[in-house]
Amino acid sequence: MAPTKAIDGKTNGTTKGLAAQIGKARPFQSPEQEAYLNLIRTAAILSNQFERLFKTRGVSESTYNILCILRGVAGLQGAAPGKYGDPATRAGLPLTEIGERMIAPVPDVTRLIDRLEQLTFAARRRCDKDRRVIYAYITNAGLNVLRDFDDEVLELHKQHLGHMSKDELEHLSDLLEKARQRASERRAETAATI
Repeated sequence: MAPTKAIDGKTNGTTKGLAAQIGKARPFQSPEQEAYLNLIRTAAILSNQFERLFKTRGVSESTYNILCILRGVAGLQGAAPGKYGDPATRAGLPLTEIGERMIAPVPDVTRLIDRLEQLTFAARRRCDKDRRVIYAYITNAGLNVLRDFDDEVLELHKQHLGHMSKDELEHLSDLLEKARQRASERRAETAATI
């Protein structure tokens, strides 16, 4: 008979799952705590392979995310080299908006853009209408590095989550969006009271 997992995380009387992986002897204090810690641990494990991949070209997950944002704004997803157009006229985004669009927001987008400029993957220009606003845009070198990553990133996604059905993945995404929505509401409530 195959082992069955009970609601308390035990399989046939033996602790399994996250509790066993982290050597936790006592039960979690709440299902919310267990779910949160599962989320953090899973994100760390999945993220590790992406970090190693990105390091091969001198970028991090955050700088990779910025490059993807800038490529999307420029409308150059899937464009072949030589079809990129003139970088000087390429659409960009204000640094503050880049920070708002990031998957994992960071407090110092300027520092990340500095790093991308050092690598020649991004550049900046001031807004013609408001010189206080600085736009970042992706360079041809940045587009090329993203193009190099595209297939490898998709393959890692498949390796990590390809064992799950489409319905399971959609359900997982729905649950995560629900959790994020609640966190956003709580943050707004807290900000309103300050």
